[in-house]
Amino acid sequence: MLTITQATADTGYTPPRAQERSPFVFVGERLWLDFVNSELGLRRLDALRDFETMVRWLESAIVLDAERSTSIRRRAQQQPAGAAAALVDARRVRSALRSLAERGPMSERVRTEGLMEINRVLGRSAGTRRLELRGDGSFVRSFVPVGDAFAGLVIPIVESAADALVLGELTRVRRCADPRCMRVFFDNTKNGRRRWCDMSTCGNRAKAARHREKIKAD
Repeated sequence: MLTITQATADTGYTPPRAQERSPFVFVGERLWLDFVNSELGLRRLDALRDFETMVRWLESAIVLDAERSTSIRRRAQQQPAGAAAALVDARRVRSALRSLAERGPMSERVRTEGLMEINRVLGRSAGTRRLELRGDGSFVRSFVPVGDAFAGLVIPIVESAADALVLGELTRVRRCADPRCMRVFFDNTKNGRRRWCDMSTCGNRAKAARHREKIKAD
């Protein structure tokens, strides 16, 4: 039996802490936005380049714990065709969620298409939802799929996107102001003026560029 943890409960998502040597980046402030950004890891690593990398990303995002990721890896060895299909489906979901993040606030058509994709995935979410106590004393929602274990892998991500629609969060979803960066994020600042996915990277690059322009002007 495979249990998938859900690290988001409405706006209660806590982005995973940066892990030493981890190739993945979590700056979206919401699970579904971090999934959209998963094609833009360090050194341009795409988390969906293969099934194993996808499982590693799900582990880093605290969607799968070590025990459960071992179970899904074993299942992938036993059913390679199922794992390949799950990877293709995850790419489809990510593409739809990127459209929702980038164009959803302005386009009713995109929101409708995003809704249809969310419902497509949720429609196969047969299983049991429960609350689990972690070893550190914290709680996490979990989902135990019935039948095809691969089908449940992206359900927590899609439910995070569903939360965004229910809570009206799309108007606060931004794309990084650096034209070279495709990352998106939820702007949780009070004034709603966050511009950069990460100040330590894109923000600093912009600051350095302004400094160079100032020196040239002088």
